[in-house]
Amino acid sequence: EQVFIELLGQQDIPHVHGPTIERNADEVLIEADLKTFLLSRYEKEQLTGDEADRIILQLKSYAASDLYESNKAIMKLISDGFILKREDRSQKDLYIQLIDYSRLTSFRNPDAEQLPTIVAEDPVMYGKDQNIYKFVNQFEVVGFERRIPDGILYINGLPLVVFEFKTAIRENCTIHDAYIQLTTRYKRDIPELFKYNAFCVISDGVNNKAGSFFAPYEYFYAWRKIEGMTSEVDGIDSMYTLIQGMFDKNRLRDIIRNFIFLPDSSKNDEKILCRYPQYYGANKLFRNIVEHQKPDGDGKGGTYFGATGCGKSFTMLFLTRLLMRSKWFASPT
Repeated sequence: EQVFIELLGQQDIPHVHGPTIERNADEVLIEADLKTFLLSRYEKEQLTGDEADRIILQLKSYAASDLYESNKAIMKLISDGFILKREDRSQKDLYIQLIDYSRLTSFRNPDAEQLPTIVAEDPVMYGKDQNIYKFVNQFEVVGFERRIPDGILYINGLPLVVFEFKTAIRENCTIHDAYIQLTTRYKRDIPELFKYNAFCVISDGVNNKAGSFFAPYEYFYAWRKIEGMTSEVDGIDSMYTLIQGMFDKNRLRDIIRNFIFLPDSSKNDEKILCRYPQYYGANKLFRNIVEHQKPDGDGKGGTYFGATGCGKSFTMLFLTRLLMRSKWFASPT
């Protein structure tokens, strides 16, 4: 836990001790952070305090009893944004995003300065990051039972990533126990927390994996590589690649917005979090399509090779999402 606190601090994600946060024990949002973000982000549009409160109330109104459907609905709001009807009916409806995706630098395009300006700003741009980040530990949540998750990463008061830690030293305390703690005990006792969950991290220091709260244990994966590395890593090194890879603040927002898939209808409560080859593959393909676009390019988008079962279909889905949301491609068919 202490190492994660220190490494996340190196990503400019500050540590906050849970008991110092003022709230009721049954509340999982940090409402003050969300309201502060909304009023700051939409200051020019003169968003009112009552309108910000209405947005928070809308989020809280989703029922934790139908956890999957509530999580799907909230993740759609977080990823896509939504339209807010104004108190003053003479004002135009306002498009609201709960996370600021706009003021970032384009790490999607390493040679951004050589590309057209609009591409260099699409779909992730550098600049001032208005979001409020906190890694919170000792955060007591009272639901059907009292539970204290090992760590929660908040963005703008939203508990988007839940961490559960075990020790690698004791044989009877494994990383699988961390998975069971999250998906069985916490799901049963504090479901309200997971309405807002993007994904979870389980770690014993040596084994470090991320996955969807609704996924079987075998679909939790290590993030074993960061850009520029020639080979994958395992063991303790995978803790560094996980944090430097997934929890770079730009990449984290990118994953939350573009690389989590919830199907329109699902019999099995499916929620897919990208693996690192899918993330890097979709981004490389996106860059290649930009660089080879006709009439200046040869129109060759690129070829993606992968073994059976590696998730090529999801890679294409993530790529399609990047293309659909791209200002440069202007809603391609």
